[in-house]
Amino acid sequence: RSRKIQIRNIPPHLQWEVLDGLLAQYGTVDNVEQVNTDTETAVVNVTYATKEEAKVAIEKLSGHQFENYSFKISYIPDEEVSSPPPPQRSRRGGHSSREQGSSPGGSSQPKQLDFPLRMLVPTQFVGAIIGKEGLTIKNLTKQTQSKVDIHRKENAGAAEKPITIHATPEGCSEACRMILDIMQKEADDTKSAEEIPLKILAHNSLVGRLIGKEGRNLKKIEQDTGTKITISPLQDLTIYNPERTITVKGSTEACSNAEVEIMKKLREAYENDVVAVNQQANLIPGLNLSALGIFSTGLSMLPSATGTRGAAAAAPYHPFALPEQEVVNLFIPTQAVGAIIGKKGQHIKQLARFAGASIKIAPAEGPEASEQMVVITGPPEAQFKAQGRIFGKLKEENFFNPKEEVKLEAHIKVPSFAAGRVIGKGGKTVNELQNLTSAEVIVPRDQTPDENEEVIVKIIGHFFASQTAQRKIREIVQQVKQQEQK
Repeated sequence: RSRKIQIRNIPPHLQWEVLDGLLAQYGTVDNVEQVNTDTETAVVNVTYATKEEAKVAIEKLSGHQFENYSFKISYIPDEEVSSPPPPQRSRRGGHSSREQGSSPGGSSQPKQLDFPLRMLVPTQFVGAIIGKEGLTIKNLTKQTQSKVDIHRKENAGAAEKPITIHATPEGCSEACRMILDIMQKEADDTKSAEEIPLKILAHNSLVGRLIGKEGRNLKKIEQDTGTKITISPLQDLTIYNPERTITVKGSTEACSNAEVEIMKKLREAYENDVVAVNQQANLIPGLNLSALGIFSTGLSMLPSATGTRGAAAAAPYHPFALPEQEVVNLFIPTQAVGAIIGKKGQHIKQLARFAGASIKIAPAEGPEASEQMVVITGPPEAQFKAQGRIFGKLKEENFFNPKEEVKLEAHIKVPSFAAGRVIGKGGKTVNELQNLTSAEVIVPRDQTPDENEEVIVKIIGHFFASQTAQRKIREIVQQVKQQEQK
């Protein structure tokens, strides 16, 4: 018996939240990863905290009917679970997490994160890219020192096939240019298409930063390279496909130049996320980020470079060793309340179960109120999961323009005797906090403390900024409390 099980025959359009909610009913889920599959349905590997929980999950979920699909479940032997992950685990989500462990790409320089280039190519050109007896592709990988996976069996019958290229940034660009040339030549020979666009696949969680504020980044790339760039809509995302398609139109030369710029932006966003994720792991000892499945849009797929729980727990001592209950009030647009609650309250129940937190929505302050308060009660890890999911849901349901990050206001209460320390001399601490986290932190000056002698601190920012600020403020309060006790 083992803690790890595989679930097959999952409907491709099943939302991550639904699956997470289902899995969480049978125990604590340490990790969920999607696996390469040659079928139309999705396959995931699930690691539970204990063998008992995995056993219960197998018994309860075997044959579980979802719409017209019946889950198929089996154990994965333990030795695969306990062996340390290969160093190049740092893949993005979705399809590419499937190629884990097979790539020589990033392993020679552990510092460089392996961030593959993913392309979509018309199925009719796959043969030409591979070449007679595989000669063309062999030559391409040798010249560019890359590893190229052509996922021919994926999306049977689809008009396009994904290709994953693992190499240095320069190697990826060179391989991309060669593939574009091969396709263009084939198209000219067969007179099948005038101009073949370049299609890059990118994880949804990175696309906002590629687009940039009011679309500035994309416009600049278009102007600099003389291309026309479009991005597939959010509605196309499913559990089976957390990636968006970036279509670049222009000459082969122009498309190649655009690829360099697009990948530069995506790589930057990805590296920032990895850093942010690892800071979070250090802020909450024992927090296993890969288990969070935070955003159904895929932040769950980000690697936790701190490794498993044990490694994160070895972070410096923090006063959060005991999971003390925290209360955070998060303000969401009134029109988003229905999406958070879900049909007959299903979504909010699943969310509370998944996060291990109590989640309540306060009534609107009046008919004109543009925001409503979500009251989340639970220890740090539960706060992280619950807030992460709410941010993710608002993005996914388009309550925010696809080109902007979701920024929300959160209120936490601190003892009035600690408020001065959060502000610092002449506002020094609060300014440092804002610079460090890139969240806006406001301690309203003339507050009357409530019946518990506490005052409100307001934090405004995107998810990771808000989380880091919340943790740092709680850390300051904890230090003040310890000094008071002494």
